[in-house]
Amino acid sequence: MTTRLAVFDCDGTLVDGQAAVCEAMDTAFAAHGLPAPDRHLVRRSVGLSLPQAVRALVPDADEELRQGIDLAYRHAFRTAREAGQLVEPLYAGVRELLDALRDDGWLLGVATGKSDRGLEHCLATHGLSRHFVTLQTADRHPSKPHPAMLDAALFEAGALPQHAVMIGDTAYDMVMAVNARVRALGVDWGYHTPDELAEAGAEAVARDPRHLLELLS
Repeated sequence: MTTRLAVFDCDGTLVDGQAAVCEAMDTAFAAHGLPAPDRHLVRRSVGLSLPQAVRALVPDADEELRQGIDLAYRHAFRTAREAGQLVEPLYAGVRELLDALRDDGWLLGVATGKSDRGLEHCLATHGLSRHFVTLQTADRHPSKPHPAMLDAALFEAGALPQHAVMIGDTAYDMVMAVNARVRALGVDWGYHTPDELAEAGAEAVARDPRHLLELLS
């Protein structure tokens, strides 16, 4: 029997985490006496691992300042989570999509720039932890678009690249899929445009979760 694996990005694909990311980044910049970064640029960096996202936001900063912003961001995000103030709502239709894919025999995974703790909290909050057989995060892999996350997900699920798909909202996800030789499907409710996703290698871009399910059928 063929093992089919669907790997999802998290922020911008499963959940809308942009407000939480932007607020934590504002706090991190303020902690170092810097003006708040352009929120459009912050949203566009979602999907990268945190050090790479910080580098994209302050390309001229020295490494000490970048590391300081990184640590301040982690502290701000953790503080919001522990205070119960972290808001990362599921996109409409995502839960039904995941249920339908699982019922159809797909194995599900996540490949994300989040930390292990951040991803675990996010999935547990929405009661989705048991949906996924493999979870790959920035804690254990190079940043997207390096294929390491997908390589590990394929290994853990026992799936071949030709029977797997990467689903995400950014060009980083699409290039990662191409690098891992798996099918790339974009979603247009996240942080990069459909044109950007197509240019990065997306086979198609779903308008909504129901359309995504059709593309996977």
